[in-house]
Amino acid sequence: MLPEYDFCKQSFEKFHVELSETLYEKLDIYAEFLVEYNKNVNLTAITDPKEILYKHFIDSILLAKYADIPENASLIDVGTGAGFPSVPLKLFRPDIKITLLDSLNKRIVFLKMLCEKLDIQAEFVHERAETAGKNPDFREKYDVSCARAVANMSVLSEICLPFVRVDGVFTAMKGLSENISDGNNAIQLSGGKIENQFIYDVSGEGRKIVIVKKISHTPTKYPRNSSQIKKKPL
Repeated sequence: MLPEYDFCKQSFEKFHVELSETLYEKLDIYAEFLVEYNKNVNLTAITDPKEILYKHFIDSILLAKYADIPENASLIDVGTGAGFPSVPLKLFRPDIKITLLDSLNKRIVFLKMLCEKLDIQAEFVHERAETAGKNPDFREKYDVSCARAVANMSVLSEICLPFVRVDGVFTAMKGLSENISDGNNAIQLSGGKIENQFIYDVSGEGRKIVIVKKISHTPTKYPRNSSQIKKKPL
């Protein structure tokens, strides 16, 4: 499914990341299963092998390059969809403990089958992020929360920071067009502070990773329910 190993290895090396044969084999299984499953359940618009390599796999794994993810870190992927970025991260960094959260059960079903095929451990949560963020089982329990979502920084910060323990980080994977400073108020109210931003290019498309440090506990009133968040963003 993926291009041949040498091509993929060289593609990874452009970003100063090493691709082992073992990782390549796992990513190849992932790509093939994703494309096959996508014929019946809409998971991704990206099905070309090279685009999967760059826009799904390399883009996801680059989070480990730009964000300082501690060894054995607990990571929750909020609105994970087809498993990006957390499943490629888990394959690249097996020490990371991942929780896959999505509001659609059909995606959770896919992810359970995927993780079984890849022989990796994960926790699966079928829930809206706004609800799960209030649940003591998940609230402020993680070293890292991440999101590769189209929602703006204000919305993402309110729903993702409640999962992160104090001194942990929320990492947002964004395009270049969004003005990140628009999320400053939501970040501050949710207990965070922008620590860093990294801009890079993947297959001709600009990318940005925003690292938000959790510096204080999130007030209990956040996250609000989805209708409140939409009606009156922070």
